[in-house]
Amino acid sequence: DLVVGNWLEPPEELHLGRLLTDEVVCLVNQDHPAVRGARGWTIEKYLSCEHVAPTPLHTGREARGVIDAHHEAQGLARKVTVRSAHFGQIPQMVAASLLVLTTGRQFCQRYVGHLPVKIVRCPVPVPPMSYYQLWHDRTHPSAAHRWFREQVRDIARALPGV
Repeated sequence: DLVVGNWLEPPEELHLGRLLTDEVVCLVNQDHPAVRGARGWTIEKYLSCEHVAPTPLHTGREARGVIDAHHEAQGLARKVTVRSAHFGQIPQMVAASLLVLTTGRQFCQRYVGHLPVKIVRCPVPVPPMSYYQLWHDRTHPSAAHRWFREQVRDIARALPGV
């Protein structure tokens, strides 16, 4: 009935409703060198770290996520050494290692104070991530589906920092 996503190019055949934008940051273990030497957290150091990222939903060149697509456009590449099909488990991986997760602040903020992790700025300039809801034309005129989309929109607008 509805999907929430942040693809760079959402499918044109679906209806789209913008939800929010979110600053791109890095989540690292509280003892990570990026925390200890925040002033020295350079693009070079960031790229040389081992990174964790979600498993792509499909294969091929289009499988790049938003972060890697932006890096590639700048002629940069990070070392993604771990991929996880379960995005919600990645903060636990970060907490127990020196892996770097690059994603939106809203997601990372949920784990600060609950896990031994810190948020640090992303040294590579990445535009804010845009999130939206998508739905098919067959559910577009439905009053029940419209109500559901409005509920999702209202919840997104009520998030702190949005």
